[in-house]
Amino acid sequence: MNDILKNKLKSLLLSGIVKTADMRMEQAIKENLSYQEFLELLINDEVMNRTQNRNTRRLSRAKFPQHKTIEEFNFSYQPSINKQAIYGLGTCEFIRKKENIALIGSPGTGKTHLAIAIGIKAVIQGYSVLFTTLNDMLEELYISRADNSFQQKLRKYTQPDLLILDELGLKKLNQTSVDDFYEVVAKRYERNSIIVTSNKTFEEWGRILFDPVLASAILDRFVHHCNFVTITGDSYRMREREGVFQHTGKRGRPRKIEASDTETTDGVENSEEIEA
Repeated sequence: MNDILKNKLKSLLLSGIVKTADMRMEQAIKENLSYQEFLELLINDEVMNRTQNRNTRRLSRAKFPQHKTIEEFNFSYQPSINKQAIYGLGTCEFIRKKENIALIGSPGTGKTHLAIAIGIKAVIQGYSVLFTTLNDMLEELYISRADNSFQQKLRKYTQPDLLILDELGLKKLNQTSVDDFYEVVAKRYERNSIIVTSNKTFEEWGRILFDPVLASAILDRFVHHCNFVTITGDSYRMREREGVFQHTGKRGRPRKIEASDTETTDGVENSEEIEA
């Protein structure tokens, strides 16, 4: 392809065709493709390129701390989880229905992994997603009151199709935090979906929230259309740590490696009562 044609395609923002045009022309000659077949290949390349670019931008905006997938989750280590139900959530039908998800379990049981994995499925399907810890969101909203940017920051958390709030329950919330949490939940209610991860049972959530009245309002809206996933298994991180202990033959602080050392060690339970 000559430079003049390439520049014209770039001016039309057809970068997907620019990337594959030479290869497709060779393919058309070798396979004796018709003009229509050749054009279809180029259009498909452009569509695929734009889809990949959009997904890349959405993944960047989502602020995922890691890339996790449902396929790599170890369901055999967490038998309390209904694998089929998790894959069902991965279809993102809950987003289309404006439903929520609560992932509840002890630290290290895979709650954040599943939240990220479902979020990535949503990005691939074209939904806007934002991942944050609950404390980080509430801190940003609190700080925004000082420079009168509260409404702008609030929109940041209410507009995405899916908001993932990690680590509910690590800290008790004060009055201002509960007020802001209510604003987010109320504005998203029956409009957009939320995933919450927590190491506290649902019965304990009310005690985390400072104001009983607002706590009731928050929980009522969140639970109204909610899928509960309760994980009762052991911690992955503790298992890995125990593996290290077994390998070294003792517990406690790992031995400091000296320079002279020559050896190195490299359930888903829906609000309509679906059993996990």
